[in-house]
Amino acid sequence: MILPVTLSVAGGAALINLWLAIRIGQVRTKEKISVGDGGNESLIRRMRAHSNFAEFVPIVLILFGLIEMATGTSIWLWVAGGLFLVGRIGHGIGMDGWSLGRGAGIMITMLATLALGLYAIVIPHLNPGAVEPETETVANG
Repeated sequence: MILPVTLSVAGGAALINLWLAIRIGQVRTKEKISVGDGGNESLIRRMRAHSNFAEFVPIVLILFGLIEMATGTSIWLWVAGGLFLVGRIGHGIGMDGWSLGRGAGIMITMLATLALGLYAIVIPHLNPGAVEPETETVANG
């Protein structure tokens, strides 16, 4: 089974993760800090942006995958995935001082997480017959 939304969001997330890691490396190289944060505020901010990304993305990707498996691919999942990735980029840039990007990024991330989480809870109740285990009939002979 191919899950196009989940695969696309996961691919985008992988690229953003790499971008966030490279940005950390840039500050480390410039400031000659090989381990820890050296008390450097720019490095601390970029490390937190990367950590925040790592805190949110796994559960959101799991939600995308499970929802797409349960309901199929839909336009709203594509939109949610695109917004989620844009939010993560905005947050990463915002951690360098663009407060609008940081605020909008985390708000979009939290709203996407909330919407996906609530939808995942509701899905089994929308079609309860679809989640009941099948029973086998044994022929008496």
